[in-house]
Amino acid sequence: MIRCLVLFSLLILSTSAQKTSSQTWQTLNGDEPVVIARGGFSGLFPESSQFAHQIALSTSLSNVILYCNLQLTKDSVGICQTDIRLDNSTNIAAVFPKSQKTYTINGENVQGWFALDYTSDQLFNNVTLTQSIYSRPSLFDGTLPLSTVDDAIGIKPPGFWLNVQYDAFYAANKLSVSSYIQKTTRFMGISYISSPEIGFLKNMNKIINKAKTKLIFRFLDADAVEPTTKQPYSSILKDLSSIKSIASGILVPKEYIWPLSKDQYLLTPSSVVADAHKQGLEVYASGFANDMPGSYNYSYDPTAEYLQFVDNSDFSVDGVLTDFPPTASEAIACLAHNKNATRPSKGKILVISHNGASGVYPGSTDLAYQQAVDDGADIIDCSVQMSKDGVAFCLNSADLLGSSNAMTSFMSRSTMVSEIQPKSGIFSFDLTWSEIQTLTPQLTSPLPNSGLARNPANKNQGKFITLSDFLDFAKAKAVSGILIDIENAAYLASKKGLSIIDAVTAALSNATFDKQATQQVMIQSDDTSVLSKFKNVPGYKRVLSIKEIIGDVPKQTVEEIKKFADAVNLPRSSIVTTNGGFTTTFTTVVDELHAANISAYVSVLRNEYVAIAFDFFSDPVVELATYVGRLGIDGVVTDYPKTADAYLRSPCSDLNAKVAYSILPAEAGALLGLAEPEVLPPAEAPGPPLTVDDVVDPPLPQVSSSNGSTADPAAGPVKAPPRSSGRANAANMGLHLLGILLISLLSAGY
Repeated sequence: MIRCLVLFSLLILSTSAQKTSSQTWQTLNGDEPVVIARGGFSGLFPESSQFAHQIALSTSLSNVILYCNLQLTKDSVGICQTDIRLDNSTNIAAVFPKSQKTYTINGENVQGWFALDYTSDQLFNNVTLTQSIYSRPSLFDGTLPLSTVDDAIGIKPPGFWLNVQYDAFYAANKLSVSSYIQKTTRFMGISYISSPEIGFLKNMNKIINKAKTKLIFRFLDADAVEPTTKQPYSSILKDLSSIKSIASGILVPKEYIWPLSKDQYLLTPSSVVADAHKQGLEVYASGFANDMPGSYNYSYDPTAEYLQFVDNSDFSVDGVLTDFPPTASEAIACLAHNKNATRPSKGKILVISHNGASGVYPGSTDLAYQQAVDDGADIIDCSVQMSKDGVAFCLNSADLLGSSNAMTSFMSRSTMVSEIQPKSGIFSFDLTWSEIQTLTPQLTSPLPNSGLARNPANKNQGKFITLSDFLDFAKAKAVSGILIDIENAAYLASKKGLSIIDAVTAALSNATFDKQATQQVMIQSDDTSVLSKFKNVPGYKRVLSIKEIIGDVPKQTVEEIKKFADAVNLPRSSIVTTNGGFTTTFTTVVDELHAANISAYVSVLRNEYVAIAFDFFSDPVVELATYVGRLGIDGVVTDYPKTADAYLRSPCSDLNAKVAYSILPAEAGALLGLAEPEVLPPAEAPGPPLTVDDVVDPPLPQVSSSNGSTADPAAGPVKAPPRSSGRANAANMGLHLLGILLISLLSAGY
């Protein structure tokens, strides 16, 4: 009963199901491209399950089409499953462990468990669905039954697409797909029937009512052989006029339209869409999934890929076949035809770069900052580091290892500074600016175990820039504002004789940022004593960076924060708690800060699907919608400003706007509420409250008289005055230099 209520809640809270407003599209008939949901919402739930079908209908465009891959049971009941081998998407191998068989399918021996060896009763009474793709949630495995074609059509989708992949195989085993379809279409509507077999489509032309059902020829891999003509599909593609005689459209892998280089970058588009449209054939593209990144050109933003197919200057496909129908819907309804839109000024949400557009170029380089400006960032950021000779420059960390090739040239400078991080590193304050300028920037992923590299073509592009150059760039580009992040001020002053406060103050003054009000200046630090140093410049907005995960900000702590800061920058997990990749709760931290008129920013947002909770549909836009529309965040700090800017320019970003389709925020815990209690992950303790002692830091020490040399490693790590603003991380003191070298070489691609 509880699961039913949660499912009902999800349906109510999902996106509105109406057609979008009329637009001019370059489809065959000028209509909006359709969204075809492969097995329902199979990117989140087991394919063709009850949940997958219902959530697909409730979160997608109103004309969404349910797509079913037909398989036949021994008693000629049609079920929906992509793979002809049921052991890839069900628990059948465990239920019938000795029933594995081998069949010859299209000339190849295929081993597994097949629907035609079981009656429908055997399958429905014993077999349950599982997620067939390991990166997707397994929480619903073993709880949902197989769906018949009747089940799928019975929920009355706006359109239903039946794909017949193996007509010749079933015919060879004395099962007739044609007879099954003939019976089915007498009582229930099938909008589309597709097949990669020409002989089957020719037969269907004699059976179906083409005024009600469209026939679609499905192209498989270019080198695969079509069973009827014995020709490779690449050859058939050259004679689309022959397809027009048996079908009204074609379904092709997306690579047929936008081919990729061996390095996964877009090549020149083919003429497939134009050629098919000339023949009067509709074109549908397949292979879309948020968790199967296509080209690096898309920067892991799945909406960007859809737009490449439906909103380019030359053509639009007539529909997309996807495992994530909500994402395709938002791309078509909210983001297409929106390139020249401007963001509303009322209640403006700030897009704040994180080391520039660090998802596209090496962070904190000239190219990363230029990309951030081009991609619509309101605020560009510089995390200030100091060189040994006192030059202030921009870099995410004082440790040069993660962002450059420092290990190859300065291995001997590696040392341990536990006040900064729990591992050895090569630190900027131990190298002169001239030495730092010899380094090559590196674009590395913050998700090293994901296998998702960032834009390899730009891996070593750009150059590091000084703070002064950054400020000159910001003025020249007339960005809305800048964020200057200051860390390690106490250590630099007491141990290295470097005043980062004076360096920042002088640079801002020299660039006249302290004497103007046109561009917003934000000073960010995790040290309240640093923020106090900028209290007397009324035009500066001070931002307290809280890196630790918290679950609450008591009123007394909020009042203490207000003495030092106008805004707080919070990690995502302090706002949205997750467990096992699922959201569990929304904290009250943002509301508590807003009650005291303190702005709240969230960091760091990333497009890679592994960094996004399942409740956000592996979609960075849904995550943005949740932080902006549901949680009321004032700014987002992101590696990919372009995605945030595109969402905020969309009419769908305003939940109060009268639009035909809405990208509604996720509800914390909704997906977990659909799962059986016994499979839920163990509950985790909430984040601790932020205390006054966590906020208030000791006064900054005086700058030492000389630029101190690196501490002797044999004497142990140097110690700075204790600070309360950072809860100490457990230090791992045993990382050997050789280990660092290996890590550096691996990150460099050796």
